[in-house]
Amino acid sequence: MQILFPILTSISTFTGGLFTINFKNKLHLIMGFAGGVILGVVCFDVLPAIIELINKNSFSSTYAMIALISGFLIFHIYEKVFAAHYSHEINYVEHKHPQVGVLSALALIIYSLIDGISIGLGFKVSQSIGIFVSLAIISYDFTDGINIVTLMLLNNNTVKKSRIFLFFDALAPIVGFLVTTFLDIPNYYIFLYLSFFAGFLIYISASDILPQAHKNKDSFKIIGLTVFGIIFIFLITRVI
Repeated sequence: MQILFPILTSISTFTGGLFTINFKNKLHLIMGFAGGVILGVVCFDVLPAIIELINKNSFSSTYAMIALISGFLIFHIYEKVFAAHYSHEINYVEHKHPQVGVLSALALIIYSLIDGISIGLGFKVSQSIGIFVSLAIISYDFTDGINIVTLMLLNNNTVKKSRIFLFFDALAPIVGFLVTTFLDIPNYYIFLYLSFFAGFLIYISASDILPQAHKNKDSFKIIGLTVFGIIFIFLITRVI
């Protein structure tokens, strides 16, 4: 019966991605919302999880910050090398490379794998904790589907390729859940990945998604959707 929860998480992710594909003509509005969601996830979900791991396990906050800035710089350097190689700095935002979208999607797939692992580990503690963790993840994984398709399309990938990566992103929570039945993953490695992932999220939101969204004339709508995305994640992390 527990496997039902990662399956629902996968359905939530896939539905969010299909929503983005079917309404790609409104992608600038979706990107405005996705940018807010990403910032909300960093501030109200990922960073609190990192802080909790530091407090419970006496991990070094210095290592967390090194991993975070590494996540930011690696994607920044990657885009500079592959996306801006043939363009002037002023036109940088116009030159997106498909590999950037693929690398971003792979990072999100790994995070979705951790979502499944989180569900599995929650149920190892108790039935109630497993259900609580599952409900939270199901709630925000709809936006995870939005984010992975947005990043793929934003970086000039095809709809077909976006669907493929969406499929693997949706499948990842189920795989992660199944992994917990065979492996015991040390908190330290999850701690370092979450820190690295926070830096990656900050970069793609501030440097990729929001600047692209604001190329459209609907600036006030986009700002409103960005704020709504932040509030949406805040409420989920507080209410559920």
